[in-house]
Amino acid sequence: MSKTVDEIKNPVADHMAVFEEKFKDAMKSSVPLLDKITNYIVKRKGKQIRPMFVFLSAQVSGEINDSTHRAAALIELLHTASLVHDDVVDDSNERRGFFSLNALWKNKIAVLVGDFLLTKGLSLSIEHHDFHLLSIANDAVREMSEGELLQIEKARRLDISEDVYFDIITKKTAALIAACCAAGTASVTKDEKSISLAKEFGTLTGVAFQIKDDLFDFGTDDNIGKPTGIDIKEKKMTLPLIYALNNSTWLEKRRMINIIKNHNEESEEVKKVIDFVIAKGGISYANKIMHQYKDKALSVLKELPENEARQSLERLLVYAIERKK
Repeated sequence: MSKTVDEIKNPVADHMAVFEEKFKDAMKSSVPLLDKITNYIVKRKGKQIRPMFVFLSAQVSGEINDSTHRAAALIELLHTASLVHDDVVDDSNERRGFFSLNALWKNKIAVLVGDFLLTKGLSLSIEHHDFHLLSIANDAVREMSEGELLQIEKARRLDISEDVYFDIITKKTAALIAACCAAGTASVTKDEKSISLAKEFGTLTGVAFQIKDDLFDFGTDDNIGKPTGIDIKEKKMTLPLIYALNNSTWLEKRRMINIIKNHNEESEEVKKVIDFVIAKGGISYANKIMHQYKDKALSVLKELPENEARQSLERLLVYAIERKK
């Protein structure tokens, strides 16, 4: 984990350390194969950004407690389940530099493991009567599923508006970060306004986070490195591409859509799309929109109590849009 993230985590570092142990326990099973797979999942965990959102949001509005730890575990279990299922749906063999579960244990086992993680999260909430947290998480999972299906539906035509794009990413990406912030806050207070503000902050942050991911594909920032064109190869309609297509002639648009549909595995053709997006101002436009969402998120956050945890949430938002990978 980078030093920057460690500094951001500082106000809740002790709780995060305890959470890691509790999360391992939450994934344990009496089935040897399942235990082997869940151990593999724990070893390949990322920066733990989502649990950090839960703990920091909780500390902004109250005192972290056992309910907060369960909220973090619930969200992380649901998130991990969604990643396992995503890898099966996308036929991905790798995630974060590790083999995906479906690459090692095949699709059937990966789907069942995803189901197991999902039910583990649900059981954790039911056993402790955390129905308010379960409701928040349930809404997020529903929206994530809707977002994925909407993206699949719209990808067939490769002709979506910005409104549809924002609808997709608000459901697909932002809903989970919104749930982190709302669940963290709901674990320490019943104040509906505080929970609502935290959720709005999470939604705005999630959208900015996804636009940053879109920009990585074009590699125009010195910090990002070479363009990858992975989204283009996967026929994903990102904000820079949508803007470029909407600001081109009918002929240019037709030519680019043809490449994405029929020549998306050819590096030279993909480079033409990347160059087209850059030339049409798609990168600068997406950057501008991303910073607008960041500013809105900071404005919402300022309505919550001023303390060290809130400062860390501000830094976490800035990290989300300035990260290098």
